[in-house]
Amino acid sequence: MSIQSINVRNQFRGRIKEIISGPVVSEIDVETPHGIVTSVITSRSVQELGLQVGAEVIALVKSTEVAIAKV
Repeated sequence: MSIQSINVRNQFRGRIKEIISGPVVSEIDVETPHGIVTSVITSRSVQELGLQVGAEVIALVKSTEVAIAKV
C-alpha cells in the first residue's frame, strides 16, 4: 500500500525528534514545519518500521490518532 492510497487528509512531513520507548508502547515526537506532532504507537511497530531519531516520516492525523509512515 502506498501513502497516496491512504485516505487521510491531514498529513505532516517531518523528522523524528525523540522516541521514548516503553515495553508495549512508545511515544514518537515528530518535528514538522507546523510544530511537534506526537504519536503513541506500539514498540513493535517502532522496531518493524525501523524508526530512529532523525528519520524522515509523515504523520497521518485522523480524528484522535496519529499514525506514522516511514518515507
